[in-house]
Parts: sequence; structure tokens; C-alpha cells
Amino acid sequence: MNRNATTPDSEDDFHWIALSDLMSSLMMIFLFLALLHMIQVERAHAVESEVRLTAVESRQAIYRALDHEFREDLKRWNAEFDQPTLTLRFREPDVLFDRNSARIKPEFEAILRDFLPRYVAQLRAFRDVIREIRIEGHTSSEWNPNTSALDAYFANMELSQQRTQAVLRFAYGLDSLQSEQWFRQRIAAVGLSSSRPVRDASGQENPKASRRVEFSVLTDFEARLLEPIKLEGAALPVDKSGRQAQHENRE
Repeated sequence: MNRNATTPDSEDDFHWIALSDLMSSLMMIFLFLALLHMIQVERAHAVESEVRLTAVESRQAIYRALDHEFREDLKRWNAEFDQPTLTLRFREPDVLFDRNSARIKPEFEAILRDFLPRYVAQLRAFRDVIREIRIEGHTSSEWNPNTSALDAYFANMELSQQRTQAVLRFAYGLDSLQSEQWFRQRIAAVGLSSSRPVRDASGQENPKASRRVEFSVLTDFEARLLEPIKLEGAALPVDKSGRQAQHENRE
């Protein structure tokens, strides 16, 4: 009788041991993946918190710099500075432009000649976190009496765009800003027509207050939040389809 023959019981024991080893290996893989996921989540939260804190600190610093520079000028310009949006608002339409015209009035030219170089000088220190400096033109919803609301909106859209372009062209023409290349790379002129009217306490549009020009600062906060999270250690290369490449061991 062959003593080395494998009995049915020994075969079953062998299969159970192999299955146990396989389950243990799979469990280790799952634990590793779970741990890696937890590290990624914690790292993402840490990065988000750091970015948010940095963004808040940067915006506060920008506000303090602009507020300190222009606090004494706002009243005589009939302007206001909104801290949450970092928006400096010129709200005296009779000084800005003639009615239904994109020609900058001499009074507003004088204000811009004083305001713009100082504004850019204060923002220069924050240029690494500034994504955009936006000139916004706003109008009331008013137009000719026989014009429909939709036609009035688009007529005011064209007018508001022409006005912001006039302000941008004026800024480009100032000698003191010729060397501010970073400013030219971030400045944008946007006409918003009557899409953001100013309303009184009763909810009615205030046509005069709605006609205004605003300068806003947008930081890179959102862009930094969207940056990929990098963990310590080398990562697998990514192919064109976005999947991580699988390395094959070859002998």
C-alpha cells in the first residue's frame, strides 16, 4: 500500500488552508486600501483647511491695505468699499458717464487718474494670490419708453460693456501703469447690464444707484482647492485615459 497517497481528508485540509491564505491576503489588501483612503481623506481635509485659512488671511490683508489707502477718499468720491467681496464701488452716475454714453466724464477721469495707480500699487504685493481684477459696469433697467424689457436689457448690456472698456482703455493709457505687466495679465472688463440692480427697502429698483462702476478683486482660492492632492511617496504614472499605469514585472 502506498503510504504517500493523498487521502480525501488531507486534500480537503489543503484546500481549506489555501482558501484561508487567499482570504487573509484579500483582507490585508482591503485593509491597505481602506487605510490609504483614510490617509487621502485626512490629507484632503488638511489641505482644504490650510487653503481656506490662507484665503481668509489673504483677503483680510488685501482689505486692510485698500481700506487704509482709500478710507479718506471714499466720501469725496461718493464711493464705498465692500469687505466680503473686496469691491470698491463708484456710485455717483452723474460723475461717471453722460446718460446713454460710454464717454468718461472729466470728473471721473480725474478720480481714475488718482485712484488707479494707488489701487494697483496696493495690490502688487498680493499679485501671487490674485486671479483677476475685474472692472464691472452696471446699469439700471431703464431705456427708451417704447423699448421692451428684453431689448432694454441688451441695449444696456452693450452700453455697460462699452463703459468698462472705456475705463480699461483709460487705465492702459496711464504712464504709471505701463510697467505693471502683472496688472495687464489679470485685469478684465465686464458689462453686466441691469442684472444686479440696487433695490430700496421695499424691493423696488433704485435706477440711480444701479448705475455704477465697480472694481473687484478675485483670489485664486477656488483654483487652489481644485488642485490634485499629492501624497508622500512616488505615484504611479497616469496614462492618457487618466488611469494609473500597471507595472509588469519582467524577468
